Amino acid sequence: MAISTDNLYSTTGIQLPKDAFVVIVRTEWNAVTIDKLQEGCIKVLDENKVTYKVVTVPGAFEIPFGIKKYWDTASKKPSVFIALGCVLRGDTPHFDYVCKAVTDGILQLNLLLPVPTIFGVLTVDNQQQIDERIGGKHGHKGEEAAVTALKMIALASGN
Repeated sequence: MAISTDNLYSTTGIQLPKDAFVVIVRTEWNAVTIDKLQEGCIKVLDENKVTYKVVTVPGAFEIPFGIKKYWDTASKKPSVFIALGCVLRGDTPHFDYVCKAVTDGILQLNLLLPVPTIFGVLTVDNQQQIDERIGGKHGHKGEEAAVTALKMIALASGN
């Protein structure tokens, strides 16, 4: 079990290009949880004066398509995408299929697109695991996703 450390949230020393731009792709499903993940992302992006846009897709399965479509059609290309979703285990194998699809899709995007996609998708068994990851004992995965995005922007820009 991974336990968050404070340095995961540090943006000290990260040099970002002035035109750094993040697109957050979030789901409609599990909106209360996704709202909190998004709030964490925006908090970090605002603290670091990075502009962003939010795009909504129906569910986690649609995240990879939403990102690819945005990349292909947007006039202003992002420096990085952040994928936010929450797949909660139910009584059927659907959980496994959706988790695999979104994980594989984001991996493919990271190999296909010239900008990174940060995996901010919770794959959890219950509400307690969600609560532990949106400000609980496992940190705030929305904030972590945004910090990771900033680090990847710096890496991609050579800073």
